[in-house]
Formats: sequence, structure tokens, C-alpha cells
Amino acid sequence: MQAFGGAGVLGRPRTGERTAVPMLRTRILVSAAAAAAATLALASCGSSTLEGESSSSAATSSEVIATPAVDDALAAKLPAKIKSAGVVTIGTDATYAPNEFLGTDGKTVEGMDVDLFNAVMAKFGVKTQWTPAGFGTIILGVTGGKFDAGVSSFTINADRMKQVTMVSYFNAGILWVTKSGNPDKIDPDNACGLSIGVQKDTVEVDDLNARSAKCTAAGKAAIKQVVEQDQSKVNADLASGKVVAMLADSPVALYAVKQSSGQFEPLGEVYEAAPYGFVLPKAETEFGQAMADALKALKADGTYTKILEKWGIQDGAITDFAVNPPAAG
Repeated sequence: MQAFGGAGVLGRPRTGERTAVPMLRTRILVSAAAAAAATLALASCGSSTLEGESSSSAATSSEVIATPAVDDALAAKLPAKIKSAGVVTIGTDATYAPNEFLGTDGKTVEGMDVDLFNAVMAKFGVKTQWTPAGFGTIILGVTGGKFDAGVSSFTINADRMKQVTMVSYFNAGILWVTKSGNPDKIDPDNACGLSIGVQKDTVEVDDLNARSAKCTAAGKAAIKQVVEQDQSKVNADLASGKVVAMLADSPVALYAVKQSSGQFEPLGEVYEAAPYGFVLPKAETEFGQAMADALKALKADGTYTKILEKWGIQDGAITDFAVNPPAAG
């Protein structure tokens, strides 16, 4: 992925985003329910999201961020279906902390993406209804009408934009993680024959596939990919020694490191930076532009920055919010 709009990235953009061809995403997942069962607790204790929104899970701050005021001009641009219902339905894979994950009650979806999209929708005067779903099913849910939007750390790319409209809001990349001290002396550029953890349907899978192909082309053993449905399980695999390293979206990888109580450390730098995008039906470009305008307003009044700071990922902030921006294939 190419850096987008000159914005900063967390470390260096991570190597892979979720890569199920319309579903690549750059994130690391942490489901509170799964993490509780794992040997490593990857979600912190909790706090609140936007004022008026319930929150019982792990945030990096207990700060309550005031709900933005409704902008009547933006509200006028709501799709008829959403305006009539007064609520927007969102599909999300709630296993990707700190971006989206389940709170300690096992059902409330929380995280940076949640806070930010809730703030955007507050500008339109509508409520949000978050529905956990498998990452690889969300875009289909949007195109099929099950969801009004998909918000799940989706990296913007050309393949996705053939199916849906995407609105950029954050920049991330790929990052590798290993045990502290890198006891196995892992080198991402020479991981042939090693067991490496990755989440299903992410661009990180594509990244490992490309690296593994180079290994076999050189007559070396292929990378042993340990692919899990949830990022929380990938994290647990690293903690238990089932894999010697993992890779994920930079904010997720760094959050896993932070929550590991010193067991994990970043390996190398973030690479292939690219923007995340909110996912909308293909025809909803006007709504998408209104959402970009809402993001600009949130940036101007400080809400956008406060939300990213709450989760400790302000280095991924962008300023050029856009509908279907140029993106790598």
C-alpha cells in the first residue's frame, strides 16, 4: 500500500490488511470474549465512548467525548431509508482492538472506529446500531442491503471500490510482532519455513503469500501460515508459542504489544501505509461526501483528534477525508 495524503502512520504502515478481495483490512483484532479465554489478556479495563453511548470495555482513557451537534445541512443528505428509520445499521468484525471489539459485557461494540463513526452519525442526527459479523461477510452485507454501512478497519483499495463507495478517515500499515527480545531471531524478509500467525481475509495474508512464494522460488521452505478467524486467536497463538511471530494492521499490532504486559514487541517498522475507509453502497456517493464533510467538521472542532488520542493512535490521523480516493490495487 502507498502512503496516503502525507498523513502520519503508526510506526510504519503494516504489511497486510485484511485481504479477502473486497475485504482486505489493516487491523488487528481483539475480541474481549476470546481474549478472556486466552492466556494473554489483550483488552484493558474499560471506559466510555461518546457521551450517551454505553461502554464497558477497554479504552486507553476514561475521557468522555461530548456528542457533536446535529448539522441540519448534512442531515438533509441522509439516504431516505436511514432518515426514515432514524438509525444506521453497521456491520463490523468486533475482534480488532483498539479499532473495534466487544466490551466486557460481551456484546457492546467499542473502539476507535466505533467512537469515530458514532460522532460522524451524530452530525446527521441518527443513532447507530452495531452488528458483529465475520470480516469477510461485511461488504456483501452492505451490497445486499443487510447493513447501511461497514466499519471494520477496511483498507481502501481498487478492488473494493469496484463494489462499494469508501470514505477515507485514518491511515494505517502492516506491522510484525514477536516475543519480547525476539528470541527466535525472526527476520520478516527471511521467514521461510517458520510458523507465522495471521488473521483470515486480511491483506496480511496476501503479504505472507507473496513472501512465501519468494521462499519457494529460491528453493527454500514455504512459510507456515497459521491462519485464524479472529485476531485475538492470532495473539493467543503468539503468546503460547504456537507461532513465532504475527503480523497485523499497525494500530492493532501496537495495541496488542501494549496490552501484552511486556510479552510482545514490534518487529521492524510499519510498511505499506494506506487509508481505512467507511464502506457504503456503491450508489451512495452523495452520502459519502456528506460523511467526508462531517469528518472535516469533526477535525476542525477537535473531536476527531480527541477520539484518536483516546485510543493512543493519533499518528494515523489524516486531513484529506475523501470519497473513493486514489488507491493501490
